[in-house]
Amino acid sequence: MTNSSSNLDRVLVLEMVRVTEAAAIAAAKLIGRGDEKAADAAAVEAMRAAFNTLYMDGTVVIGEGERDEAPMLYIGEKVGAAPGKGPKIDIALDPLEGTTITAKAGPNALAVLAIAEEGCLLNAPDVYMDKLAVGPGYSPDIVNFDNSVRENVEAVAREKGVAPADIIVCVLDRPRHEALIAELRAIGCGVALIPDGDVAGVIATTNPETNIDIYMGSGGAPEGVLAAAALRCVGGQFKGRLLFRNDDERQRARKWGIENLDRVYDLQDLAKGDVIFAATGVTDGSLLRGVKHRRGGILTTESIVMRASSGTVRWVKGEHREG
Repeated sequence: MTNSSSNLDRVLVLEMVRVTEAAAIAAAKLIGRGDEKAADAAAVEAMRAAFNTLYMDGTVVIGEGERDEAPMLYIGEKVGAAPGKGPKIDIALDPLEGTTITAKAGPNALAVLAIAEEGCLLNAPDVYMDKLAVGPGYSPDIVNFDNSVRENVEAVAREKGVAPADIIVCVLDRPRHEALIAELRAIGCGVALIPDGDVAGVIATTNPETNIDIYMGSGGAPEGVLAAAALRCVGGQFKGRLLFRNDDERQRARKWGIENLDRVYDLQDLAKGDVIFAATGVTDGSLLRGVKHRRGGILTTESIVMRASSGTVRWVKGEHREG
């Protein structure tokens, strides 16, 4: 067992589920209320409080933004009940992935986090990232930015033993993806458009029940690190490259230690070493069911927790008493 694994053993895997459960339950109280900021704030506060009960010396490397932009769970914030004493843990988090989804009571909103030993998660700047992802079982580099959209689809179809028209590609439903969507449909592919939540979209490629074969398109770079952490645990491939709209974004990337702005990142570049990934459903989705209210003040949650060193995936159903 490596020192990395030993350190993460001290922060129990199921404790990570308790953290995402707390955030999901808090956000769920605001499902369909039309207030994205309130839902996000509730999840952030609950997740932070849960972290601060754990014996660890945690540092948020991907969070709600920089310190002057986010009052809590900002990049660089220290969390945990044992600063300077407990195991040093880096944390990537999104207390509510899908704020708009939650406000509108849509599908696939999640509370998400990943932890690793200090220095093992890329401190990704808050810019866009172009992403390609597939599930496990394919030849290395089967999808690549050097290939065209058609070539990537054909490569996956060939190894899967189906026609390119039988491939389903998940894409964020954004105006910037109109040309990509048109190209995929010209090939004959099915295109699964999602309104938000590209962490869930990437993870969907690993679950045969979703029928999603490939994830394509651009989304947040921090979410790319979270998705890569999940794929490290269950297998799959991920390619990411940062996209910059202006010099301010390039400067921000350099501030966070990104030297090669044109680099293509693999899984190991984004999330290396032993990694634990946890997520709890806020609203029902392809990966997890959302928080449910039962009679007698009972809340039910559904979560998933994965670990890279063991390759284990645990599905956790919880019952919680309100108050």
